[in-house]
Amino acid sequence: MRFIIENVGMTFSASSIVKFLKSENRSLSVEAIYNYLKWLSEAYIIYPCRRYDLQDKSVLKTQEKYYLSDISFRYSQMGFDHKMLSAMYENVVYLEMKRRGYDVYIGKNSTKEINFVGVRRDERVYFQVCVELPAQSSRETDNLMEIKDHYHKYVVCCDPLAIGNDNGIEIVHIADFLLRENW
Repeated sequence: MRFIIENVGMTFSASSIVKFLKSENRSLSVEAIYNYLKWLSEAYIIYPCRRYDLQDKSVLKTQEKYYLSDISFRYSQMGFDHKMLSAMYENVVYLEMKRRGYDVYIGKNSTKEINFVGVRRDERVYFQVCVELPAQSSRETDNLMEIKDHYHKYVVCCDPLAIGNDNGIEIVHIADFLLRENW
């Protein structure tokens, strides 16, 4: 559980947990790890987020990520660290999308990753999440610009000065994202 908490929003590999436990002089099989993950999911402590290939329009079976059902699990186990804000914002956006009824996936577009693809009925939305937009970089919006469909695209951040629209990609503050009825 601690490994999942420390690696919220990171691509998951059961073998990486096995290696981590081995370094701690403990041993578990990959199958046991998947059983624990299943039980944590069934207890609504963590949520799996699978990858979605935007080219093939298919759900991939590997490299999923896990998000916490309550971000206070991370704070209670690890305290506050400014470096974890990005992962926690990502976790909050994931939970809000689930709350609004979306099936949520990690988007894979060629070699680029989209933080979230939300699918609800015939609707699709794309989200990139960051603490602040990097200066002199359009990495967050470039990933979204490469998607060649006309569904809504958003960058959610905590930078109040970055709000606006960049080539059709709406940049919203995380508080506005949470308060807005429709997006």
